[in-house]
Amino acid sequence: MQPSRTIFLIGPRGCGKTSLGSALARRLGLAFVDTDHELVREAGMEIADFVEVRGWEAFRDLEAETLACVAAGPVRVVGCGGGIVLRGENRAVLARGTVIYLQVGPEELARRLMADPNEAQRPSLTGKGLVEEIREVLEQRAPLYEECADIVLPPAGLPDMVESAVRELAEFTERF
Repeated sequence: MQPSRTIFLIGPRGCGKTSLGSALARRLGLAFVDTDHELVREAGMEIADFVEVRGWEAFRDLEAETLACVAAGPVRVVGCGGGIVLRGENRAVLARGTVIYLQVGPEELARRLMADPNEAQRPSLTGKGLVEEIREVLEQRAPLYEECADIVLPPAGLPDMVESAVRELAEFTERF
């Protein structure tokens, strides 16, 4: 199956967008792009450093520019930063593709983030404890993830997620 639209993976940090996106892109014969990795390359520094130096608003501006550039390219699989849904302009870009929301609960996210904190890539959003921050962020963002999503994938192992994503994409594209 070769999709005719870019596939965007959305969800909170640690939900598996990069892992699933890479595997899904290989399976579909498409390129994979991670907006956070592109942003780091463009900024010339890690996200935490960028936010410390320039602030969250400048980060969100660069994130929006990065998404627009990536989306203007050929059809591919794109792993999006967790907060990309916060801006209406980004949600409009996502709407031009097929959006898969990786829905993972706060306890599982906390477990994953404690196992691989990667603080340079995943700076604290609120300054609160990890579990409290995850719950607060999900409360704010989950409705936006759901609003953007064409497909919602519940947590599963990577092979099951890839198979489920391919099946859901096939069903989705048949409807259009």
